[in-house]
Amino acid sequence: MRVVMKFGGASVGKGYSTVAKIINSYAESNETIVLVSAMAGVTDQLIDCAERSQKDIKKEVLRDFIQELLKKHLKAAEESIDDELILKEIEQKLTETLEELERVLIGISLLKELSSQARDKVMSFGERLSTPILWGAVKNLNIPAVYLSGYEAGIVTDDRFGNARPIWDLSMKKIQQTLLPLLEQGYTLIISGFVAETAEDGIITTLGRGGTDFSASIIGAAIEAEEIIFWKETTGVLTTDPNIEPNAQTIPSLSYAEAMELAYFGAKILHPKCLQPVMERENILVRVKNTFKPDAEGSVIVGEGSEQVENIAKAVSVLFNAGIIEVGGAGMIGTPGIAALVFGAFEKADANVIMISQSSSEANISVVVNRSDLKKTEKTLKETFAHTNYIKYIRSEDDICVIGVVGEGLKGTPGVAAKVFQSVAQKGVNVRMIAQGSSELNISFVVKEKDGALAVRALHETFELGEKINYLKRDKK
Repeated sequence: MRVVMKFGGASVGKGYSTVAKIINSYAESNETIVLVSAMAGVTDQLIDCAERSQKDIKKEVLRDFIQELLKKHLKAAEESIDDELILKEIEQKLTETLEELERVLIGISLLKELSSQARDKVMSFGERLSTPILWGAVKNLNIPAVYLSGYEAGIVTDDRFGNARPIWDLSMKKIQQTLLPLLEQGYTLIISGFVAETAEDGIITTLGRGGTDFSASIIGAAIEAEEIIFWKETTGVLTTDPNIEPNAQTIPSLSYAEAMELAYFGAKILHPKCLQPVMERENILVRVKNTFKPDAEGSVIVGEGSEQVENIAKAVSVLFNAGIIEVGGAGMIGTPGIAALVFGAFEKADANVIMISQSSSEANISVVVNRSDLKKTEKTLKETFAHTNYIKYIRSEDDICVIGVVGEGLKGTPGVAAKVFQSVAQKGVNVRMIAQGSSELNISFVVKEKDGALAVRALHETFELGEKINYLKRDKK
């Protein structure tokens, strides 16, 4: 069987040897590819140093930073590997990689400029430092293995630095050409997640925060893996955030569509885009398991809807750090092309649209975006409509969050919406905006951020998600 696995920063942060033992249990009888993230906290440290380099940073401070990174990664290697030859090879690779990082940071300091391209280059080093250590821990268990970066593996993208988009056909072809011969030779492949390169110039790009999940699913789809396993620090996909609701439970089985809705609306277990590549394949089984409890079943994500016995909803998610923009005016009514102008402004501002709602009179459009996109989007909208009479007001709020109730059982079930809004109303929570997609898998709404946790707990209780979820078991491969 062909298996792709992903391990995040929290997983490797507790010890590369722990991860290597899990890999070993699969590699003995399966063709195995592993995507690995940077050690926890390293990417943030890299960004911070790059930003300080842009302003003003002393050479000795920069050198101290490089030495601290080397010390941190060498310590992780030494704790997981006892073979001196392997350790020596890793030390050489880490030193070479950090020398390259130092040159990049010096360049940023001299130019006093941190472009999006340079930021991607700097962020890529976290994964590039982590990957050789995991390779060494795997080799230490006598598993034949090779390591590659995401771009060496064949993932190519556009030049949207910071959140690059894969060029699918070319990536699929390059991944197959690069990885399949290595698998046929019996190697376990250890690959840096998150990083890729532009198709034309071979410039390093990144797939956005959490992009190692995305890397795993891109490669899994390309090589037609039977399984993709996302190893996390939780026992699968949960009914809600356990930091908000302690009674959150693991969901044994859910569909691609359900998992995608949950990821998009704030559940941090999976990257929002990570199921996109496998949805077209349909026959790839996706699992979410706990690195520190590898024998626990976790969650299974499958192509078709998962069978339910009792529960209408499966989970309640919450997306914090959001903002809402309202565009309104009588001049919008019956005016062709207004919506196109509004959303053209969002595209120009490069803002990710989370939710949309329009009044039946066509006099108001409300849009939810990431809070970080709020000010620039509002500015772009005002510039767009500065010399027109269509818009009377453009206003925004930055203290809201989005709540999503997700489940296949919502489809065609009478009274679900009433149950949702009655539940939050009884807690005194005011709903600012409502949306439901045509798939009917999700009812989402906006509340003040201070009311978010209260709304989540109310819905979790109303739909009895804290009880043992009673789903039919699936046959597993």
